[in-house]
Amino acid sequence: MAICSHASSTKLVPATAASEVYKEECTLCFDSQDLPQGIDVCLSCFNGGCLSNDRGHGRLHFQKTSHPLALNIKRIAKAKKRDGTPPPAKMTKLAIEEEREEDLFDFLTTVKCYACGEAEVDRSAGNIPVVVDSVMMALSAKKQSEVKAWQEEITSCTHTENLKQGEPRLLEANTLAHCNKCDLKENLWLCLTCGNLGCGRQQFGGIGGNGHGMQHYEETMHPVSVKLGTITPEGTADVFCYQCGEDRLDPHLGKHLSTFGINLANQQKTEKSITELQLEQNLKFDFSMTTEDGKMLEPLFGPGYTGLKNLGNSCYLASVMQAIFSFHPFENRYLGIGQDHVATCRERPAHCYHCQMAKLADGLLSGRYSQPKETISEDGEQRGQDGIAPSMFKTFIGKGHPEFSTMRQQDAQEFFQHLLSVVEQKERAGGVDPSSIFQFTVEHRLQCLQCQRVRYRTEKNSSLTLRVPAKKVEDGDLTEADKPQYMPVSFDECLATVFNDDIRDYKCPHDNGDTNATFTTRFSTFPDTLVCTMSRFVLGTGWVMEKLNAPITAPLELDLERLRGHGQQEGEELLPEEAEGSNDAGPQVDPIAMSQLMAMGFPEVRCTKAILATGNNGAEIAMSWLFEHMDDPDIDTPVSLNERKSGASEAEIQQLTDMGFTVGQAKRALKETDNNMERAVDWLFSHADAMDADETETSATGTTPQPDMRPAKYRLTAFISHKGTSAHCGHYVAHVYRDGRWVLYNDNKVVEVPDVGKAVGEAYMYFYTRV
Repeated sequence: MAICSHASSTKLVPATAASEVYKEECTLCFDSQDLPQGIDVCLSCFNGGCLSNDRGHGRLHFQKTSHPLALNIKRIAKAKKRDGTPPPAKMTKLAIEEEREEDLFDFLTTVKCYACGEAEVDRSAGNIPVVVDSVMMALSAKKQSEVKAWQEEITSCTHTENLKQGEPRLLEANTLAHCNKCDLKENLWLCLTCGNLGCGRQQFGGIGGNGHGMQHYEETMHPVSVKLGTITPEGTADVFCYQCGEDRLDPHLGKHLSTFGINLANQQKTEKSITELQLEQNLKFDFSMTTEDGKMLEPLFGPGYTGLKNLGNSCYLASVMQAIFSFHPFENRYLGIGQDHVATCRERPAHCYHCQMAKLADGLLSGRYSQPKETISEDGEQRGQDGIAPSMFKTFIGKGHPEFSTMRQQDAQEFFQHLLSVVEQKERAGGVDPSSIFQFTVEHRLQCLQCQRVRYRTEKNSSLTLRVPAKKVEDGDLTEADKPQYMPVSFDECLATVFNDDIRDYKCPHDNGDTNATFTTRFSTFPDTLVCTMSRFVLGTGWVMEKLNAPITAPLELDLERLRGHGQQEGEELLPEEAEGSNDAGPQVDPIAMSQLMAMGFPEVRCTKAILATGNNGAEIAMSWLFEHMDDPDIDTPVSLNERKSGASEAEIQQLTDMGFTVGQAKRALKETDNNMERAVDWLFSHADAMDADETETSATGTTPQPDMRPAKYRLTAFISHKGTSAHCGHYVAHVYRDGRWVLYNDNKVVEVPDVGKAVGEAYMYFYTRV
């Protein structure tokens, strides 16, 4: 063992509860402590680095920081022990309990000095023992982020704390046997005000419900109910406040139940909680891994065929990233020049966008982590491969986001848009933006039917959201437990919900009178890759989102030439410009989003408010805003477009120009977002490339500086499918056309699919690449 002066001269500080300790995995690749060489954890800053000969990220970290001492950790699995489960603690939050690592693994550790040629160092020297112990005892950065993401605070509210109950009365056993209005015997909710027992809404996993509990609330306004079967002697239970619209903690649950003769101490949990059902169902959902004749699909291995482990509810992220990295611009940016960035970056790797994108690209595309696993599971299924866990990437990409920072299931389309926003922001400062392959502009043409004059506006987009004009089959044809069945819908029918000719009432500024006008939507420019999301989630009865499982006859080859816009034609006269707030709402309220939201059943006033509040960023984002503001007291108050704020302060404009935008662009962004700085920044990053430097609106002729006259022919190269009843419950998978064959990415399972005919019809997002 070498005598090392750095062991005593290097200032080392033990890790604390707030320290980010990367001891499970390298921050720049997916090599882990489970490999034979283990992981080197820097004892100065707790960065994790691999020891591979070709990458050597531990050595690279020393070269950048001059931190000499590192703790090498190798983890070896023990044989599993089966212990009893302790009784639950009183629940005030949803939390995932971590298994004790010392019960599952043995750890081999050595201290080494990079400054001394990676020689082993006496671990008793200086402050090394205390620091090593702190590293081994610390919750790793990965587990810290997982636990934080899994935790959801469940708090009390004024309605549970100050609940007013009726006169005490004993509820007989037969009264608690089924819903008061139907024969359902599960998913029953007890009103804690009057003792009414009503069934809930349909829940994850096919659990039935007719919504009679909600109906009781609407009739009586009794706010709080508890789900029978989830009550434990410790006082935990599913408690829902209809007034707040959220799960709540009832600090007086025992007292409230005693009003109806129910003794909390005698209760036993017989049903799974809502959270348990959701987590269980999301992990159970599985797309078929066999052919129609029952043969197992052939697993694939090597570069481009690496699976992503499901972190619990992360399949939405996995499916999007598998599709994203199937496109050459992303591969070239992050697997190619991205690796050059890794060698010179001075930021902490776990907090650097380019480092994490390069790490994920290397993990998915290098083939290093796509190795066959020979072990067989208990049911006789060959596991294929372990794949990689995108924990560090998920923590980075979701940081600060109210939804993507959690472990709840999310919508793949919303994550796709969030990802593009991040990519565009990070690559704006002189980088090569691979997300530009998705960008295109839409041309909105208006023609007055009286004077025949026209107006053109263009709008930048990165994807299309297409409504599915689904039609239910007759009741006699219902199958699958009476779930509604739908007639097939053609892809052209879905496109027609956006690219159509519509006649509306219009007040012409030229004729100064009421008349009609045609509104036409076409492509002004075409993207290299067109992303089409099918609006399969619609507003059903009781303001509950329902999924349209209508099969879509999506073609493998798509010709969009008929939808090409041509701007102002020779002989056409332009309408005079109108004052803000006139009936030509094209440039102010996105007509595509408006028609999609209204088709879902939202009132026009609410649609207008949502679209304006979210800066004309599409129907999906506006719909999310609507659900968050459904209870606003002024949600149905009519909004006047000419009342929108138009003046921005010099300080606000200066803040945006300091970020590299022009004065004109800053003014336009603030105007479009009611002078909301945070939204203005988001709006700029998603619209700036479609604006001229000084003239903030596109030309009235709708023309572009460099017309793209290439044929608008496309080929389907990827699609993402969703199986489940809602965007917040179910499972996402991706199909990608790679190396001349269709490949199914189902979490860490990667298999060849001989025929995607039926799967194409069930897709949620389609990726068409220009031929």
